[in-house]
Amino acid sequence: MTSQSTYLTDATFAFLDVETTGGNSTRDRITEIALRLWRNGNVVSEWQTLVNPETRIPTFIQSFTGITDGMVETAPRFGEIADVLEEKLKGSVFVAHNARFDYGFVKAEFRRIGRPFSARVLCTVKMSRRLYPGFRRHNMDALIERHGLPPVERHRAMGDVAAMQAFFQHALAERGRHVLEQAIRDLLQRPSVPSHLAPEVLEGLPSCPGVYRFYGDNDVLLYVGKSINIAQRVASHFSGDHASSRGVRMSEALRRVEWTETAGELGALLLELKQIKTLKPMFNRRSRAAKNLVTLELRENEAGYLQARMVREIEAHRLGDYFGLFRSKRDAERALSGIAATNDLCNRLLGLEPEQPGPCFQRSLGRCRGACEALEDVTRYNLRTQIAFHGLRLKTWPWSGPVGVVEHDAERDRTDILVVYNWVHVATVNDERELDGMSFRGQSVSFDLDSYKLLVSALLGKTSQSFRVIELPAARQPDVLMP
Repeated sequence: MTSQSTYLTDATFAFLDVETTGGNSTRDRITEIALRLWRNGNVVSEWQTLVNPETRIPTFIQSFTGITDGMVETAPRFGEIADVLEEKLKGSVFVAHNARFDYGFVKAEFRRIGRPFSARVLCTVKMSRRLYPGFRRHNMDALIERHGLPPVERHRAMGDVAAMQAFFQHALAERGRHVLEQAIRDLLQRPSVPSHLAPEVLEGLPSCPGVYRFYGDNDVLLYVGKSINIAQRVASHFSGDHASSRGVRMSEALRRVEWTETAGELGALLLELKQIKTLKPMFNRRSRAAKNLVTLELRENEAGYLQARMVREIEAHRLGDYFGLFRSKRDAERALSGIAATNDLCNRLLGLEPEQPGPCFQRSLGRCRGACEALEDVTRYNLRTQIAFHGLRLKTWPWSGPVGVVEHDAERDRTDILVVYNWVHVATVNDERELDGMSFRGQSVSFDLDSYKLLVSALLGKTSQSFRVIELPAARQPDVLMP
């Protein structure tokens, strides 16, 4: 649009509504579509069709919309009307009430047939909130009653389209062209957010590293995430929430966003892990704390052969003696089976078969070289075992005591010092002077698999890092509790 043109004069608005088999665009399907094209005060065309959803319509949905299985049985499938719909929507502003719902379903149907779809989207719920901020309710029934709009057949696609268009024209007459034009411009330029979330939420988000938290009703924590740009990452959640059922459910439940800024990415990663494990948000699948980590240890038996045994009580000062960290006994056994198969090691010595006289079962299959019967040279077997386990050896803490990992953001003049010991994030301070005299003696922190992997990669990685490390006196070290 040029500076001389206006949306109300030059744009085509496609008022669109869909009826569906349910509320989840990744699982449910469209049963009816209606649209009305409006330009410069005039309806230029309208179109509607039932759609065969290729699945049964739940009984309560049939009662709600009046659309039955019999009505859609001979209706075209979405793929058969996709060309017509796309042509009618081409170049138009996609207008819907709670537009994320309708737009999400249309986009999902196009995705199922392997075609991309996108449009400028205008939500009349958000328009109503902007133009009539003194009212709490902005659903379609409330708008019809409040503004005296003509009655329509609710919960049928063309009926809801007619109600939408009537509200739009009522707002135009009551608020005037200038106010409505400005509202449309602002809503189309603003990043999309769920209709039940204040549109200003994105305006206060910082463009810096940190952790953000999504809350639902009654302050239930829904999700914890991190980013080097909080504002950008949160906006990406809203623009892509139609892509998965999990995203749809989280978007529908979202009521509030909070965040914590950090000086750098490492601090954000560690804080995200800590909050996921301690606060247990509903929609975070990964990084849940493991109740009982398992590791492996190699020890010589009476004959001098190295045996593998599982260890649950991990001693922090002996990390270099352990091999692998596993969330369960089953995961550890799976790793041992892989090592045995790849290196022809003895399953009995690896603890995968019970101790008993005679050869192990793998020996009879030709997959063990005879260590179980003392037929393989001890030195040779032990060397092969050490080589096989080498890649799993845990990293010993390379400093004599805790360290401070200093991240600094010059643009915001913010410094975070992450106090780390034995691959555990102990605390964060913001000034090196706070480290003077600081002691963590008697303070207990828990060893964590995800933090271990993250810190090993960050502190021992070969890539250049945006932080420096300060060694702290060993006397200040905390007590590290192993799960």
